[in-house]
Amino acid sequence: MTTVLVVDDHELFRAGMLAVLGSLPGIEVAGEAATGEEALDAVTRLQPDVVLMDLRMPGMGGLAATGRITERHPGTKVVVLTMNEDPGSVFAALRAGARGYLLKESGAEDVRRVIEGVTRGEAVFGPKVAEHVVRFFAGGGAGAPATAPFPHLTTREREVLDLMARGLDNASIARRLFLSEKTVRNRVSDILAKLQAGTRAEAVARARDAGIGEG
Repeated sequence: MTTVLVVDDHELFRAGMLAVLGSLPGIEVAGEAATGEEALDAVTRLQPDVVLMDLRMPGMGGLAATGRITERHPGTKVVVLTMNEDPGSVFAALRAGARGYLLKESGAEDVRRVIEGVTRGEAVFGPKVAEHVVRFFAGGGAGAPATAPFPHLTTREREVLDLMARGLDNASIARRLFLSEKTVRNRVSDILAKLQAGTRAEAVARARDAGIGEG
């Protein structure tokens, strides 16, 4: 039996995924968690074979939790299960150590296939994610890793990081980009997770070292 831990801050989604997993032969639910911090504790206690990990959660996000789990528990495979399908999020998850990437709209058969694949040591994408990744590379990879700093950031995240590096606070960034402050806070949180930066100041320092925020 393959044991699976489900990590997502939405209770209804967790309940639905637990039901899906319970219907799949050869798969046993190890437990559930609502935050990255809870996920770390649950992995330590339960030692699941696979973790289904959401990316955006309160507190420690899914990227940071993925990095810590794969570092501390190499026998546990992390599969990201999220709404984010942009290549930047996919590459950031892979850099953090994820072995699979699925969209939340995926059906039970895709969930089964990815779980079985990562337990065999494969890196597995859901079909829609795989299509995006192939298209990204086929197009030369806009902002490919060899030519641009932080290629795993989305265009909007790079805009926000640039303004952060120029010294703007969230309210000023929101006005400049015509966004709500809540949206900016979410983008900043995503940026810190993708850069694996512990603080805003650390993210800004890394951006400036890479030439972002100059001019």
